[in-house]
Amino acid sequence: MTIVGVLALQGDVAEHLSALAECDVLARPVRRPAELETVDALVLPGGESTTMSLLAREFGLLEPLRTRIAAGMPAYGVCAGMVLLATEVLDGRGDQQNVGGIEMTVRRNAFGRQVDSFEAPVELDGVAGGAFPAVFIRAPWVERVGPEVAVLGRVSDGAAAGRIVAVRYRNVLATAFHPELTGDLRVHRLFVEMVHACSWSTRDGETTEA
Repeated sequence: MTIVGVLALQGDVAEHLSALAECDVLARPVRRPAELETVDALVLPGGESTTMSLLAREFGLLEPLRTRIAAGMPAYGVCAGMVLLATEVLDGRGDQQNVGGIEMTVRRNAFGRQVDSFEAPVELDGVAGGAFPAVFIRAPWVERVGPEVAVLGRVSDGAAAGRIVAVRYRNVLATAFHPELTGDLRVHRLFVEMVHACSWSTRDGETTEA
Protein backbone atom coordinates (compact mmCIF):
# COMPACT_ATOMS: atom_id res chain seq x y z
CA MET A 1 0.00 0.00 0.00
CA THR A 2 1.10 3.56 -0.71
CA ILE A 3 2.54 5.28 2.37
CA VAL A 4 2.00 9.02 2.75
CA GLY A 5 3.80 10.77 5.57
CA VAL A 6 2.79 13.92 7.42
CA LEU A 7 5.59 16.12 8.73
CA ALA A 8 4.82 15.91 12.44
CA LEU A 9 6.92 18.69 13.94
CA GLN A 10 4.11 21.19 14.53
CA GLY A 11 0.69 22.05 13.14
CA ASP A 12 -2.41 20.16 11.96
CA VAL A 13 -0.84 16.71 11.91
CA ALA A 14 -3.72 14.60 13.26
CA GLU A 15 -6.25 16.16 10.87
CA HIS A 16 -4.13 15.30 7.82
CA LEU A 17 -3.46 11.77 9.04
CA SER A 18 -7.21 11.26 9.41
CA ALA A 19 -8.03 12.71 5.98
CA LEU A 20 -5.34 10.65 4.24
CA ALA A 21 -6.54 7.45 5.94
CA GLU A 22 -9.93 8.03 4.27
CA CYS A 23 -8.17 8.22 0.88
CA ASP A 24 -7.05 4.58 0.94
CA VAL A 25 -3.38 5.16 1.77
CA LEU A 26 -1.35 4.32 4.84
CA ALA A 27 -0.71 7.60 6.68
CA ARG A 28 2.25 7.97 9.04
CA PRO A 29 3.76 10.84 11.06
CA VAL A 30 7.31 11.79 10.09
CA ARG A 31 9.68 13.33 12.64
CA ARG A 32 13.05 11.77 11.83
CA PRO A 33 15.12 11.21 8.67
CA ALA A 34 14.74 7.45 9.04
CA GLU A 35 10.93 7.84 9.00
CA LEU A 36 11.12 10.08 5.93
CA GLU A 37 12.96 7.31 4.08
CA THR A 38 9.99 4.95 4.48
CA VAL A 39 7.28 7.10 2.86
CA ASP A 40 6.25 7.47 -0.78
CA ALA A 41 5.03 11.06 -0.39
CA LEU A 42 4.80 13.76 2.26
CA VAL A 43 2.33 16.39 3.47
CA LEU A 44 3.82 19.53 5.03
CA PRO A 45 0.92 20.77 7.19
CA GLY A 46 -0.20 24.17 8.32
CA GLY A 47 1.25 25.64 11.47
CA GLU A 48 3.94 28.28 11.94
CA SER A 49 6.48 28.26 9.13
CA THR A 50 9.43 29.70 11.08
CA THR A 51 8.89 27.22 13.93
CA MET A 52 8.65 24.34 11.48
CA SER A 53 11.83 25.49 9.74
CA LEU A 54 13.70 25.64 13.05
CA LEU A 55 12.44 22.22 14.18
CA ALA A 56 13.28 20.66 10.80
CA ARG A 57 16.88 21.78 11.29
CA GLU A 58 16.98 20.55 14.88
CA PHE A 59 15.57 17.14 13.91
CA GLY A 60 18.01 16.79 10.99
CA LEU A 61 15.19 16.82 8.43
CA LEU A 62 15.86 19.98 6.43
CA GLU A 63 18.48 18.62 4.03
CA PRO A 64 16.81 15.19 3.61
CA LEU A 65 13.55 16.96 2.77
CA ARG A 66 15.25 19.17 0.21
CA THR A 67 17.02 16.20 -1.35
CA ARG A 68 13.98 13.94 -1.64
CA ILE A 69 11.62 16.62 -2.96
CA ALA A 70 14.24 17.77 -5.49
CA ALA A 71 14.60 14.14 -6.59
CA GLY A 72 10.87 13.88 -7.30
CA MET A 73 9.13 12.70 -4.14
CA PRO A 74 5.50 13.95 -4.24
CA ALA A 75 4.81 16.61 -1.61
CA TYR A 76 1.85 18.73 -0.58
CA GLY A 77 2.32 21.94 1.41
CA VAL A 78 -0.60 23.53 3.28
CA CYS A 79 -0.44 27.16 4.46
CA ALA A 80 2.86 27.11 6.40
CA GLY A 81 3.78 24.11 4.26
CA MET A 82 3.23 26.26 1.17
CA VAL A 83 5.68 28.80 2.62
CA LEU A 84 8.26 26.05 3.22
CA LEU A 85 7.97 24.86 -0.40
CA ALA A 86 8.53 28.34 -1.86
CA THR A 87 11.82 29.45 -3.39
CA GLU A 88 11.28 33.00 -2.10
CA VAL A 89 9.38 34.26 0.97
CA LEU A 90 8.34 37.86 1.59
CA ASP A 91 7.94 39.06 5.19
CA GLY A 92 9.73 36.01 6.55
CA ARG A 93 12.28 35.98 9.34
CA GLY A 94 15.97 36.26 8.57
CA ASP A 95 16.77 32.88 10.13
CA GLN A 96 14.02 31.06 8.23
CA GLN A 97 15.20 28.35 5.83
CA ASN A 98 12.96 26.78 3.24
CA VAL A 99 12.73 23.33 1.73
CA GLY A 100 11.93 24.59 -1.77
CA GLY A 101 10.25 22.55 -4.46
CA ILE A 102 8.08 25.10 -6.29
CA GLU A 103 9.47 28.15 -8.05
CA MET A 104 7.26 30.81 -6.49
CA THR A 105 7.31 33.90 -4.32
CA VAL A 106 5.01 33.63 -1.31
CA ARG A 107 3.96 36.44 1.03
CA ARG A 108 3.77 35.07 4.56
CA ASN A 109 0.61 35.93 6.60
CA ALA A 110 -0.66 37.88 3.59
CA PHE A 111 -4.32 37.61 4.60
CA GLY A 112 -3.74 39.06 8.07
CA ARG A 113 -3.67 37.87 11.66
CA GLN A 114 -5.52 35.00 13.36
CA VAL A 115 -8.60 37.20 13.90
CA ASP A 116 -8.76 37.77 10.14
CA SER A 117 -9.28 34.05 9.40
CA PHE A 118 -12.13 33.34 6.99
CA GLU A 119 -13.73 30.77 4.71
CA ALA A 120 -14.37 31.39 1.01
CA PRO A 121 -15.29 29.23 -2.00
CA VAL A 122 -12.38 28.65 -4.39
CA GLU A 123 -12.68 27.04 -7.81
CA LEU A 124 -9.79 24.59 -8.28
CA ASP A 125 -8.56 23.31 -11.62
CA GLY A 126 -8.51 19.52 -11.56
CA VAL A 127 -11.00 19.28 -8.67
CA ALA A 128 -14.55 18.47 -9.77
CA GLY A 129 -17.70 19.02 -7.75
CA GLY A 130 -17.90 22.79 -7.57
CA ALA A 131 -16.05 25.37 -5.53
CA PHE A 132 -13.97 24.15 -2.60
CA PRO A 133 -14.85 25.54 0.88
CA ALA A 134 -11.39 26.97 1.55
CA VAL A 135 -10.44 27.85 5.14
CA PHE A 136 -7.77 30.55 5.46
CA ILE A 137 -5.94 30.97 8.80
CA ARG A 138 -3.08 33.52 8.86
CA ALA A 139 -2.64 32.36 5.31
CA PRO A 140 -0.03 33.24 2.70
CA TRP A 141 -0.71 34.01 -0.91
CA VAL A 142 1.48 33.54 -3.99
CA GLU A 143 2.73 36.71 -5.66
CA ARG A 144 4.79 35.13 -8.46
CA VAL A 145 5.15 31.70 -10.04
CA GLY A 146 7.79 30.30 -12.33
CA PRO A 147 6.99 29.54 -15.98
CA GLU A 148 6.41 25.82 -15.34
CA VAL A 149 4.18 26.25 -12.29
CA ALA A 150 0.44 25.72 -12.82
CA VAL A 151 -1.95 28.03 -10.98
CA LEU A 152 -4.88 25.89 -9.76
CA GLY A 153 -6.91 28.41 -7.77
CA ARG A 154 -7.38 32.10 -7.00
CA VAL A 155 -9.53 34.06 -4.58
CA SER A 156 -12.63 35.07 -6.55
CA ASP A 157 -13.86 38.16 -4.72
CA GLY A 158 -13.19 40.69 -1.97
CA ALA A 159 -10.08 42.78 -1.40
CA ALA A 160 -7.82 39.83 -2.25
CA ALA A 161 -9.63 38.90 -5.48
CA GLY A 162 -7.25 37.36 -8.00
CA ARG A 163 -4.63 36.31 -5.45
CA ILE A 164 -3.14 32.88 -6.13
CA VAL A 165 -3.91 30.34 -3.39
CA ALA A 166 -3.27 26.95 -5.04
CA VAL A 167 -0.42 25.84 -7.30
CA ARG A 168 1.21 22.72 -8.67
CA TYR A 169 4.63 21.96 -10.08
CA ARG A 170 5.08 18.39 -11.32
CA ASN A 171 4.69 16.16 -8.21
CA VAL A 172 4.44 19.07 -5.76
CA LEU A 173 1.15 20.68 -4.72
CA ALA A 174 0.55 23.65 -2.42
CA THR A 175 -2.49 25.47 -1.07
CA ALA A 176 -2.75 28.56 1.12
CA PHE A 177 -5.89 27.14 2.74
CA HIS A 178 -6.58 24.18 5.05
CA PRO A 179 -8.60 21.37 3.41
CA GLU A 180 -8.09 19.14 6.47
CA LEU A 181 -10.44 21.39 8.47
CA THR A 182 -13.39 21.13 6.08
CA GLY A 183 -14.38 17.46 5.97
CA ASP A 184 -14.06 17.73 2.16
CA LEU A 185 -11.52 15.18 0.93
CA ARG A 186 -11.23 16.37 -2.68
CA VAL A 187 -7.85 18.10 -2.35
CA HIS A 188 -6.37 15.18 -0.41
CA ARG A 189 -7.70 12.83 -3.09
CA LEU A 190 -6.11 15.01 -5.78
CA PHE A 191 -2.77 14.67 -4.01
CA VAL A 192 -3.17 10.90 -3.62
CA GLU A 193 -3.96 10.69 -7.35
CA MET A 194 -0.73 12.61 -8.03
CA VAL A 195 1.18 10.11 -5.89
CA HIS A 196 -0.38 7.14 -7.69
CA ALA A 197 0.37 8.70 -11.09
CA CYS A 198 4.11 8.45 -10.52
CA SER A 199 6.40 5.67 -9.42
CA TRP A 200 8.59 6.90 -6.58
CA SER A 201 11.32 4.51 -5.41
CA THR A 202 12.25 4.88 -1.75
CA ARG A 203 15.33 2.80 -2.47
CA ASP A 204 17.03 4.74 -5.23
CA GLY A 205 15.23 8.09 -5.23
CA GLU A 206 14.10 7.93 -8.83
CA THR A 207 10.71 9.05 -10.05
CA THR A 208 9.08 8.13 -13.35
CA GLU A 209 5.71 9.26 -14.61
CA ALA A 210 3.12 6.53 -14.97
